[in-house]
Amino acid sequence: MSKPAGLYILLVSVHGLIRGHNLELGRDADTGGQTKYVVELAQALAENPLVDRVDLVTRLVNDPKVSPDYAQPIEKICEKAQIVRLNCGPRRYLRKEVLWPHLDSFADEMVRHIRQVGRVPDVIHTHYADAGYVGCRVAGWLGIPQVHTGHSLGRVKRDRLLEQGTKPEAVEEHFHISTRIEAEEKTLASASLIIASTHQEVTDQYGIYDQYQPDRMVVIPPGVSLKRFYPAGDDWVEPPIFDDLKRFLREPDKPIILALSRAAMRKNVAGLVEAYGQDPELQKLANLVLVLGNRDDINQMESGPRKVMADIFRLIDRYDLYGKVAYPKHHKSEEVPDLYRLTTKTRGVFINPALTEPFGLTLIEATACGTPIIATADGGPRDILAACDNGRLINPLDIADIQAALRQALTDTEQWQQWSTNGLNRVRQNFSWKSHVERYLEHLRQLPQRRVQSPLSYLTVEKTATSQAWNMPSMNRLMNADRYLVCEIDNTLLGDHAALQQLIQRLNQEGGTTGIGIATGRSLTSALAMLGEWQFPMPDVLIASTGSEIYYGPQVIPDPNWARHINYRWQPDAVRQAMAELPGIELQPDECQGQYKLSYFVDASKAPSYNEMMQHLRRRRLHINGIFSHSMYLDLLPIRASKGNAIRYCAMKWNLAIDRFLVAGSSGNDESMLAGNTLAVVVGNYSQEVEKLREYPKVYFAKGNYSWGIMEALDHYNFIEDRDRLQPEIEPDFDYEADFIAETETETETEAVAV
Repeated sequence: MSKPAGLYILLVSVHGLIRGHNLELGRDADTGGQTKYVVELAQALAENPLVDRVDLVTRLVNDPKVSPDYAQPIEKICEKAQIVRLNCGPRRYLRKEVLWPHLDSFADEMVRHIRQVGRVPDVIHTHYADAGYVGCRVAGWLGIPQVHTGHSLGRVKRDRLLEQGTKPEAVEEHFHISTRIEAEEKTLASASLIIASTHQEVTDQYGIYDQYQPDRMVVIPPGVSLKRFYPAGDDWVEPPIFDDLKRFLREPDKPIILALSRAAMRKNVAGLVEAYGQDPELQKLANLVLVLGNRDDINQMESGPRKVMADIFRLIDRYDLYGKVAYPKHHKSEEVPDLYRLTTKTRGVFINPALTEPFGLTLIEATACGTPIIATADGGPRDILAACDNGRLINPLDIADIQAALRQALTDTEQWQQWSTNGLNRVRQNFSWKSHVERYLEHLRQLPQRRVQSPLSYLTVEKTATSQAWNMPSMNRLMNADRYLVCEIDNTLLGDHAALQQLIQRLNQEGGTTGIGIATGRSLTSALAMLGEWQFPMPDVLIASTGSEIYYGPQVIPDPNWARHINYRWQPDAVRQAMAELPGIELQPDECQGQYKLSYFVDASKAPSYNEMMQHLRRRRLHINGIFSHSMYLDLLPIRASKGNAIRYCAMKWNLAIDRFLVAGSSGNDESMLAGNTLAVVVGNYSQEVEKLREYPKVYFAKGNYSWGIMEALDHYNFIEDRDRLQPEIEPDFDYEADFIAETETETETEAVAV
């Protein structure tokens, strides 16, 4: 693939509703500060001359309950940045907690997008735990660094919910918190760089994780768009949203105490209303304006926001605050800067009374508009106020402290002006997107020295299993391979050192865009140890355990979708019990067994024939694919699993026609991949059981043994040189996995009936 001079950065933010204009901030718990962060980060990165392309990848949502904007596959943000929306489970809008079963398919869709782009990203930057889960896989498959921003953390959320009295089972049922925490642990272990917003986030929040590694964590505060957030000029006129506020207020020209957030318990807006309602002096000094997202009917809101709004309405009624508190039902994102400017013009104050605040983007937005801030003494506000000196920290649980801070801001004119001036001068130095991106890109330059081993990778373990060093490929071919050479290890690829070295040399010199695959009956552990011992380069695709496991890339990342696919009707305990009833059958050692493979020794003098064994299993309604080889080895797999099906799955996943695969084998274990529309070679030292394939039109029987036979086949098919003969890439089907499952299920069920 081509390699332009500038960086290609892939941002991933799966959940919520993301678009490049009029963000629906506060619409629900999933559409808040993170969506704004990633859109503005994409824009800011694209403006830097060192960056060539930015793709912000998110979920495609085609649901009449939301705007059709979210169903558009591509949305241009600016010249070098776009939003890319990919399929992720049902097309209807789902909350993030129920997206977990669909993330593996989302990862596959990301791979397809990257292949269509024709260029491997320089970095994948994931946001939140769900994107982190996806990024671990895709970055591992492609061998590129992963950067991660957590935004909020599952362990912290769980602890706070439990402290509030929520039952553990309720936390798990609603938030799937253990799944989220496990994804975060894997992300922390595999990401080359973790970007935090505050020092407290690094020490107090990430510090409670098992994979806490502070040497890979940096603090880069989010930026503020200074094109949108700036103080009002002399010619500024009252914005239209002020008319909406006037409907609530008897004296609309009084200073404003502005709170802007989602209607969430953590935001503690009810505590602010309580403080205001209990203080007649505050009520005389200022109006209270609560902008808490958008709503049409409180009864149609989710339970959490509905309870928050109901509590606020009760407090307004209890303290008779009508005419003093505004709580508009709707606002647009482009009206938010005017709300800050309006607050500044009235010499009011912005307040964030949240119980906890990881960062607080609204604080720096208000600061950039000249508004003094009062904020909770937690997380981001502490760093922001330390940098800008433009307000006062409060204890959000101390009503008297909230009241005192607000009275100081509203009555001390000199202090108000000093806070406003400090904020305007310092926010640009510390919290602009330009400065954020400069620091961000500086850390990206250091990523080659910070590469880490993925926690999903088995490579580190296997390197120690052999004294030989790995002969790692100079490039990852997963993204640019337009054909694959796939070989069995035993009695095919390995067996003759001179032949193997010549094959390796030829592939290095002439292979170009030829990907390298292994399809073996060995376990992953055994396969890696053998490849390392023979100094064979790490393959791009590794199919292990007779087709029941698939791994990709230099970090040997498993394909969970394949595991999910072949799990269909797999009953290993019942299979073991049924096989124990037969004579002449003995389980092979534990190291030969797999999660989706049972391996047996067969004593042909005592055991039933292969067909009789299969009939024995099917009479017990056990749907099994049996692989019999060398007249003594029997592998029992799920009905969908085989080397042939695994190769066809890879062809569809990586968007290649099946005749772009040249497969090499030597025994009955290889029959499923040798037959069909693959280009196949049986090496000269083959087992007699594959002699029946000699009449197959696309199976070439080589004269040379081991790798000599493979090289013979490369010439026979003109596989490396003849690009025109190969079929063009297949057109991508939007739901390739569903089609593959339907196809293989039909085939295997038909086979079972026939037998």
